[in-house]
Parts: sequence; C-alpha cells; structure tokens
Amino acid sequence: MLTARVAFALPFSRPRTAARTRGACTIATLAHDALLREVETYPKPGLVSRIDSGSHDDMDANTFRRSAAAIRPHFATMAQAGAEGCAMSELRVIGLEAEAAMFAATGGINTHRGAIFGLGLLVAAAGARSAGLAGPNASLGAVVARRWSRGILDGPVLLRSHGSAARRRYGAGGARAEAAQGFPTAYEIGLPALREGAELARGDDEAARVHACFALIAALEDTNLLHRGGGEGLAFAQRAAREFLDDGGVGERNWRQRAIAIHREFVARRLSPGGAADLLAMSVFLNYFEAGLVS
Repeated sequence: MLTARVAFALPFSRPRTAARTRGACTIATLAHDALLREVETYPKPGLVSRIDSGSHDDMDANTFRRSAAAIRPHFATMAQAGAEGCAMSELRVIGLEAEAAMFAATGGINTHRGAIFGLGLLVAAAGARSAGLAGPNASLGAVVARRWSRGILDGPVLLRSHGSAARRRYGAGGARAEAAQGFPTAYEIGLPALREGAELARGDDEAARVHACFALIAALEDTNLLHRGGGEGLAFAQRAAREFLDDGGVGERNWRQRAIAIHREFVARRLSPGGAADLLAMSVFLNYFEAGLVS
C-alpha cells in the first residue's frame, strides 16, 4: 500500500535550495493551470467540460477540479526530482503517489492517470531544464526522450487498464510510445493547432483550445476511443474532427454550433477521446515554455 511519505523518501542526490523549490512550485502551478484549462474548455467532443459530463456518467468538472488540486503537490515533487537528476524509476514512484491522491480525491474515479504520466514527465523535464541539466533551448519533449525514454519503455505495463487492453487488441502505440519519442503528437499537432486557433479566433483562448482538441482527435490513434468504440468508433471520431477542421475550424462563423453538434454525436455513441484531452493539457503546458513565456 502506497503512503504519502513514499514520494518524499526518494534518494535525491542534490541539495534542495529555496530557489529550486520555488521553481518547482511554479512549474507545478502551470501544470495545474493546464489541467484546469482543459476541463473548462467547451465544446470538446465526448469529453467532460464546465458545461456537461460528455460521454461520462461517473464524473463532472468538479471531479476533475478536485483531482487537479490533489495532483498539484506531486507535480512540484516531480519537478524537483527532474531538477535533481532522478531516474525514471524514481519518477514512477511519485507518479504512483499522485495516482493515489487522485483516487482519494475522486472516490476511485480515474480522471487524470494519463495526464499524471504525460504531463508529469514534461514537468520533470521542465525541472531538469531549469536546473541546467539540459540546454536552455532544448524542448521539453527532447529532454524526456533523452533522459527517460529507456525507462519509459522498460517500465511495468498496466495490464488491466483500458489503454493496455486496446493496445493488445488493435496494436495501437499508446501513451508510452508517445512519451518515449518526446511527445511528437503534442509538438507536431497539438501545439501548432493551439497557435493556429489563436490566430483564427483572436482574443478567444477557449476557441484556440477547441481547435487544438479537434486537431488532436483527427490525428491521434486514441486508445480511449478504441476501447469505447473499436476501430469504427475511432474512424468516425477522426473523420468528424477532420471535417470540422477542413471547414475552417474555429475560423468558421458558426464554428461553435458545429462543434456542439459533433460533441452530441460523440455522446450519442458514448465516445470519449481521453488521450486527446491529455495531450490538449500537455499542449497548453508546452505553450508556456516553448513560446518563451516561461524560462
């Protein structure tokens, strides 16, 4: 049984300083903000938002807000661990602690397991970069791939997770492969779409996130969609998202009504692109760093 003391008993090799601790807290705050911005975004096809619960009967926006608050201190520990050069095995312990906090806050509901893994690695990479363990211009994804890719691929597999079941059945790559490669989908799809959406709908940050969400759904082989809808469900979701983007995305005059209609189609089919939601939060977080908003 995990306890809250485990994460703080790690064999950190570098002395902690007040500046480094403040930096870890700042990184954690940005990660927490990215999670909140993801859940507050509407419409996101099939996903929980501030407006409704999408294709989910067991969670709502408040569930995600409680979860994000519970995870936040563990993101600070993850950033500190990255700054102190910890190995993937040590990061994994902190991740398990974050999962335990999430389940305690949500009554056993899995809201952010994927985000704890993916966003947590980016948080650790931000800590490593801030401590000078990577070049100041190195992308966070490159830091993840260089420092932890082998540990990511060699780590234990959650045999009973929906994503693992979908990978075994359909041969999808999943979050582990994405992370080991430095999150190419976030960099090549999510981040550019977030910026494109900001240009198409100037002054509307929510619209930019909607645009990025649709782009991620269109491109991602989402194991959550495979789990819920099989290959047919994944194909439907990708086609609907691509048609929305091809018609102008959030630059189209009636984009919100169109996006809401697609959202309702996802709900009718009980489809939920959770992998895209995780990558949306990660793209928001990356934008803070890769756009030079944070050193």
